[in-house]
Amino acid sequence: MVFFGSILFSLTLAAAAAASPVTLHRDPFFPPVPVTAEGLLCRLPIPAVREILCPRQGSSSPTVKTSIGTATGVADGSSAVRYAVRYGQASRWQPSSVVTQWQFPAGNVNASQLPLACPQDNIDASAMSEDCLSMILYVPTSVKAGSNVPTILWIHGGSFTSGSATGPGLDGSSLATATNSIVAVVQYRLGALGLMAPSGETNLAIKDIITSLNFLQQVLPSFGGSTSKITLAGQSSGANMIRGMLAIPSASSLFQSAILQSDPMDYGFLSPGTQQTLQTYFNGLLPCSATDTACLNNITLSDLLSFQDNLSGSADSLDESTGLGEPLRLVRDGSLITTPLDSTAQFPSVSKPILLTNVKNEAGTSIFGGIPFDLDAGNYQNAVEGTFGQPATNAILNNTNYALPAAAAAANSSEATSTDERPLLEKLGTDQIWRCPTWTFARNWVGNGGKAYVGLYVVGASYPGNTDITSFCGESGVVCHQDDIEIVFGTAPSPSSQQAALISEMQARYKAFLQTGNPNVAGHATWTLATTSDVHALTLGGSGEVAAGGCDPSFFGKVVPYDYQVFGI
Repeated sequence: MVFFGSILFSLTLAAAAAASPVTLHRDPFFPPVPVTAEGLLCRLPIPAVREILCPRQGSSSPTVKTSIGTATGVADGSSAVRYAVRYGQASRWQPSSVVTQWQFPAGNVNASQLPLACPQDNIDASAMSEDCLSMILYVPTSVKAGSNVPTILWIHGGSFTSGSATGPGLDGSSLATATNSIVAVVQYRLGALGLMAPSGETNLAIKDIITSLNFLQQVLPSFGGSTSKITLAGQSSGANMIRGMLAIPSASSLFQSAILQSDPMDYGFLSPGTQQTLQTYFNGLLPCSATDTACLNNITLSDLLSFQDNLSGSADSLDESTGLGEPLRLVRDGSLITTPLDSTAQFPSVSKPILLTNVKNEAGTSIFGGIPFDLDAGNYQNAVEGTFGQPATNAILNNTNYALPAAAAAANSSEATSTDERPLLEKLGTDQIWRCPTWTFARNWVGNGGKAYVGLYVVGASYPGNTDITSFCGESGVVCHQDDIEIVFGTAPSPSSQQAALISEMQARYKAFLQTGNPNVAGHATWTLATTSDVHALTLGGSGEVAAGGCDPSFFGKVVPYDYQVFGI
């Protein structure tokens, strides 16, 4: 029986039997998105030019005295003030530490400038810096010292290899104002720089998040924030990062609750053995020994990203448990991350309230971006078998949620009568990688002392990059991966009445959750707590609860195991 790390791997099998070639996105979850004009202007490496171009029309520069110095922000007519700040410092491949004085992000000369992104592919060298441990604080103008308001620490996604605090839709002004909270959007080291230190030290990226939380503990009171009311929130690999935080006992006191959006929980954390395999391969690419610090520090970012791409492209052949979506990710090292937080080991006792959401079509970007042609019934079956093997394939094809329509099954691979089965493959991928393992996680969480609210977005705002996949993600009623981001942040451009209503609802629910750990508010449907037998997933943007379908606990995780069960990670 052969299993692969992700349903995405099966796309190459489908392509082999198809008339047209498949070109997968290098990062299947996050196709490249355009950098905004403002972002490019503010990232020009000429301080004098940046100082002229970056300030917004009619902006002012309010200041706040903190325990580590005076913070200067930007008030540009919105109802929140923006403060860009460097929260941590770290030498290459070393653990980060909290800064000792308030300072602008690296390279910035005034409060109007935005942080440079951490090193990653597909952006200009002038737009990134290795000195990137920065965050942007959005503070409502009504909040002053002593207000004791909550804080959201937002962790961006990007499959651990891309993204930044200045990504599309991540302006926290609307969210901060609507929730009467401080919104902090944080950056952390990506890819090999955050997850593949030659010394073998693991999880530097999540240690950066811990550093950022320790920074907030120092400065929040000066802005009117409560250090005991911090909620972690994030999407995709950002949510994966939060799951890692929930598995770190030593970090538990740094936050009170968590919101995980679209976490691909099927993958699990990497095992120490898999991490060592990847580490050995990566170190073999380097022109230095693991102990030659001077040489390691002199490797150019361009070369490092090239080595990183080599590793990412080779990871699945080195160890199938890596999969294709997030081959570089957090590792359950046993010292920092002490539990897999899944069904492969005893689930720990927990107490924090959590909010878990998915979108209706999580796999849409991957499937329709990866297969730009109709997929017939025969290739659908090939894709399923190539991913799951037997006997799971038979169980899937006989499950009413994933079974081929009778006509397509009868026609099998006949080109004359074939239909496009990509929507069915998308539904299976969404359930396998995202929705069903999230529901399993919710049941485990509440079964061991915690509280969990589960939801599914059926309304979204098409995220930059998804709009290019017009064959699916651009269709009415489709909500692809990332399409929840601009709903939560309230940054959807020209929102429809349906989108505006959901933005208002979700921001009201977040406001309640930040304060009480309960997202229920007057005027909206009751969001019922998950139980060990029924997660009571609320339809977000629709009405009623979501049918379990294949996410019934008797199917995925039982008849069809998750990847983390297959590989024992």
